[in-house]
Amino acid sequence: MNDHLYIIIPLLAGFALDCLIGDPHFLPHPIRLFGKVISYGETKLNRGRNRKLKGALLASCLILSTYFILKLGFRVLSAYQNLYFLISSVFVFYGLANRSLIQESLRVIIKLEKEGLEVGRKQLSMIVGRETAQLNENRIRTAVLETLAENLSDGVIAPLFFYFIGGVPAMFAYKMANTLDSMIGYKNERYKDFGFFAAKLDDVLNFIPARLTAILMAVVSLNFRAIKFIFKYGQKHSSPNAGYPEAALAGILNCRFGGPNRYHGVLIEKPFIGDNPRPVSTKDVYKTCVINVAVTLVFIGVFILCLV
Repeated sequence: MNDHLYIIIPLLAGFALDCLIGDPHFLPHPIRLFGKVISYGETKLNRGRNRKLKGALLASCLILSTYFILKLGFRVLSAYQNLYFLISSVFVFYGLANRSLIQESLRVIIKLEKEGLEVGRKQLSMIVGRETAQLNENRIRTAVLETLAENLSDGVIAPLFFYFIGGVPAMFAYKMANTLDSMIGYKNERYKDFGFFAAKLDDVLNFIPARLTAILMAVVSLNFRAIKFIFKYGQKHSSPNAGYPEAALAGILNCRFGGPNRYHGVLIEKPFIGDNPRPVSTKDVYKTCVINVAVTLVFIGVFILCLV
């Protein structure tokens, strides 16, 4: 069998599974296991002196062990073709978060429109880090749009990018790095030293995927303003990567993201991305979901064409 099929078949099967069932909470998930391991390591090591070094060692050990354990496991499985396809397809499914990203975003909008502002705020708080208690309807929709743009890169294109580079082992090494950043990569008193390495590594790993995501968003939308916004606003976000897909989406929708938001009781003044402070609508959210799917399909299509 063509070696490329060992990459293509699990990719298509895993993506199809994600489209069909998303992330059912009743299924075990390796990212939850990652979270438990990270939490245990943080509890044991994030104390005393040399916290930067301890955090770097924890992150390095977890990422490298994830890669090499899966590399060895899939090398053994390659002798059993059907089992290899089955297990690798399940891993690709677990590595993607496309349907769940769209579902959770739309759930916020549906709750907001059907059950009111308070319920919408509460639902939004489940998918964003900012405080939601004071947000109005427009800022809730804006937060959903920002989340869709940023997580299209982190949760979909970046895992696919690393799958393209090194199959399931590289995909899940990235997922471990991304989970580390989401758990300990904060700049507060507890994590600023211990999570320093994890945060910087996540920035490096997402450098190409974030910019690739932004370009693909502009291309599938056939929107020149999005290209202009990528160069004008992409670097203005506090994150070196998140601003690029957000800038592309602001250009596509001709709206504005960013501005002040409260995080853990602190008001953070973020630069604005975009120059049109118009109210965003539910229609904008639906359009962004379509863009999300189109970007994913185009990336997978180009991926397969490069292999064949």
